[in-house]
Amino acid sequence: MGRVTQRHRITRYRTAEATIRQREDVLAVEEPLELRVNGTAFTVTMRTPGEDFDLAAGFLVSEGAIWAKEQLAALRYCAGVDENGRQTFNVIDAELSPGVVLPDTTMERHVYTSSACGICGSASIDAVSKSAHFRIASPEEAPDPAGALLPELISSLPGKLRASQQVFDRTGGVHAAGLFSYSGELLCLREDVGRHNAVDKVTGWALREDRLPLDRTILQVSGRASFELVQKAQLAGIPVLAAVSAPSSLAADLARTSGITLIGFSRDTGFNIYAHPDRIDLSPGARDRTATVQSAGT
Repeated sequence: MGRVTQRHRITRYRTAEATIRQREDVLAVEEPLELRVNGTAFTVTMRTPGEDFDLAAGFLVSEGAIWAKEQLAALRYCAGVDENGRQTFNVIDAELSPGVVLPDTTMERHVYTSSACGICGSASIDAVSKSAHFRIASPEEAPDPAGALLPELISSLPGKLRASQQVFDRTGGVHAAGLFSYSGELLCLREDVGRHNAVDKVTGWALREDRLPLDRTILQVSGRASFELVQKAQLAGIPVLAAVSAPSSLAADLARTSGITLIGFSRDTGFNIYAHPDRIDLSPGARDRTATVQSAGT
């Protein structure tokens, strides 16, 4: 498979000491991946190689094209070589099961999307207003019989995510998405130069493991919570999305209408809830317990 990191010769300058050094640095690899569907070119995205089948499957979930394992008959690399005659692993063909038809909105896509791209890869704003196959009931409609999530669990997730980011440790240049259970267990973590790709790799893993919809899970991401990430969570049936940075206004609107609990500025010191706070136990007892846990950790 393709390399995840690559060494480059750099010049490092330090202002305080006015020093200049020549050294090697480790960079995250970014390469194009062409996705074909039933042999026909569908899209090209820039990504970090690794878990490419998860990325392809998750991309199709995010397009509203498939939502069950049995709808995806096969994934395979197509032959391709670089200038040195080595297999590139940069083209994947997804074979859909008989009877599975791509939605009309996916047929007008632009051919290229960047690693930072989400909604910009669609032909129009209307094209991303997909009908989600899974309905996420809001906590007001269907309270969880096991009770609300504890604040200390939510606050612990960014640290758990960061502790598992092996590629980031080496490069400092990739995003991460981690899927957690309601008990705080890390189910799947994926890294990529594109934050949308990292989420697609998680949802693709879930589809291939026959886990959709991802009810009673929390998606923790390393960046901001955009409209596209909320939409990806909705299409995968994820009820809670937490981000270390801020959400956009459109992301908050979609979270409210889709039943998703949206959390921003997620830290070990606290967080903001932008939609459906009732999934989190904010009672005085829970707040006191959280304060005690955080105090013990300092």
